[in-house]
Amino acid sequence: MTTDTRTRRRAPAAQTERLRKYRPDIQGLRAVAIMMVVSMHCGILDIHGGVDVSFVLSGFLIGGQLFAEIDKTGKVSLTKFWARRFRRLTPPMAVVIVGTAVLAWLYGSPLRFRSYIEDGLSASLSFLNWRLVETGTDYFANDGTQSPYQHFWSLGIEEQFYVAAPIILVVMVWISRKIFRNRALVALFLMASIAGSFYLGWSKTPENQPLAYFGTHTRIWEITCGVLLALAAPLVSRMNTGLAAVVSWLGLGTVLVTAMLISEDTPLPGYAVAGPVIGAVMVIAGGCANPRFGAERLLDNPVLDFVGNVSYGWYLTHWPLLVLWPYITDRDFTFQERMRVVVLSFLVAVALHYAVERRFKKNVSLVARPWKGVFTGGFTTAGTAGAMVLATLVPLHLATSSSSTVAAGFTSEASVAESVHRTKLSTAVQGTLQSASKNMATQGCIDDFEVPKFVMRDNCVVGDPKGSKTLVLMGDSHAWQWNDVYDTIGKELHVRVVTMAKGGCSPQIYRIFNSQLKREYTECDSWRQSAFAELEKIRPDVVVITDRARGEAKRDGAEASFKVLKETGAKLVFMTDTPEPGQNIPDCLATHIDNTTLCNRKQWQALEYTDVRAMERSVAEKYGADIIDTAPAFCAVDVCPAVIGDQVVYFDNSHITASYSKTLKPFLQPALEKILDEA
Repeated sequence: MTTDTRTRRRAPAAQTERLRKYRPDIQGLRAVAIMMVVSMHCGILDIHGGVDVSFVLSGFLIGGQLFAEIDKTGKVSLTKFWARRFRRLTPPMAVVIVGTAVLAWLYGSPLRFRSYIEDGLSASLSFLNWRLVETGTDYFANDGTQSPYQHFWSLGIEEQFYVAAPIILVVMVWISRKIFRNRALVALFLMASIAGSFYLGWSKTPENQPLAYFGTHTRIWEITCGVLLALAAPLVSRMNTGLAAVVSWLGLGTVLVTAMLISEDTPLPGYAVAGPVIGAVMVIAGGCANPRFGAERLLDNPVLDFVGNVSYGWYLTHWPLLVLWPYITDRDFTFQERMRVVVLSFLVAVALHYAVERRFKKNVSLVARPWKGVFTGGFTTAGTAGAMVLATLVPLHLATSSSSTVAAGFTSEASVAESVHRTKLSTAVQGTLQSASKNMATQGCIDDFEVPKFVMRDNCVVGDPKGSKTLVLMGDSHAWQWNDVYDTIGKELHVRVVTMAKGGCSPQIYRIFNSQLKREYTECDSWRQSAFAELEKIRPDVVVITDRARGEAKRDGAEASFKVLKETGAKLVFMTDTPEPGQNIPDCLATHIDNTTLCNRKQWQALEYTDVRAMERSVAEKYGADIIDTAPAFCAVDVCPAVIGDQVVYFDNSHITASYSKTLKPFLQPALEKILDEA
């Protein structure tokens, strides 16, 4: 495009020609949307809604193209429409999908490579959003489980829309003209689709958040809002220009303010995403009237124009680099490192735009000969999918052999100290890493987040069910992680062990906000009360309390809980919380088999919330509880190693493995035996 032509297209159009082919305000809003996305993902600004704004933009632009073609020819050339989409979207996507696979193989965790490739295959075929629904992915999880392809969920929804939209709209326009001789039926259909999809997204959010977040049917209303606006554009363009200017500015403000009000604790998508969607609709609607002093005054500038041009590539590249960067650099993921990801991904996006995206976009033969464009897109898609299938055959940088004998773990505190200085991962331990994520407690019971009441059942009783004494192990998942060793000790000491555990639920009485449920954890309150009531029926000899140290813990809550437990008449025991490794340990070990010290953590870092830990311990001592300090079983000389003996200590970024817990029998049993004798 020449400078003169560009100037003419950017200049204000005559008021009699308000519907323009080129919309600088839309280009600027596209840039704002991608900057919102990258800023939020990289932790630069806590601002959400960028994808929602992009959905509206896509719906408006595609809807406008389709309605214009229908007005001109009475139909839509599906091959031309799909050829245009293929030539713009598919080539950059293919480059990023394959390039991400290469980076993941070179630098990522070998334990996750196969899963990554399955995600890449789903992304290449445009249904990753449904794979994420199936796997129950938490989009905001920050535990190292994110896939470098996870951001393709929104592209999958858009591409599913591109396949279905032209067919549906042509049919609806034809029926509407037959019945109403206008587009009334199309408008009613679009409004019904918006209402139905929004309701599904809002109602499913508390029930099944992954389905609500990633589902096509729960998100399509956002794109449809843009389509409806495209249908109404001729009418909206007649708006008074003064009013249009106000609407566009209010819309831009609505996008930014509501986006900043959304946080990671906001139930999404729910109703919260309506703010950025409505704001985007207002900006576009106001711009339809081409007001002289509208938001276009701010949105139309060379910087946003350039960012808008490379926005697709930036969306594609920033997330894989963000996920893989810690593996690539082996450095703490500080704010500076995140900024490096922002800058590098932008530079890669610029290169992708000029080297790939622009070349295919300017190749008019792919649209002039639509089947050539469709074939090119189909061939590229098939080639990318084929590359992902072949990638599953690539060997991993990890030994798979393992010893059939039971590996030694904790034998004494000296064994912990010896493990601090170990640097190379043995072949035997390497062989256990691929199954490490499943190396969790198998004995006892633990209730899920949604369970509101503790119910005694057979699998909650372990150890010796006929033992003369009863010990209750009570707490959250950091209590459940000890179940297997308590089962072993219970059998040996002939003690009946009852496990009372609920994920994320402290036995101490204070309010907990559940980040996965995105709301106050009311099920924990009711479950805790029912568990206390069950203790009165059981009348245990010993109650062991342990849970994860949390910043929101309160002294009055701990006091209230220990008072209730004291009234049961049981001997109380408080086990201090285990160290927090700070990262997914199996992944870290798999990527650092020659220097496992990078997976260890300083004791002062691992024993986080020291003030909370000290408070809990003092309250426990006040109510006469015996204290079992677990730190010596995990840390020595100010370091908490990731491998002790030949046992991987943690199966994720928080919980100890069942196999390591079983080796802690000589650490726990003497203390418990003494306590039981006194009970």
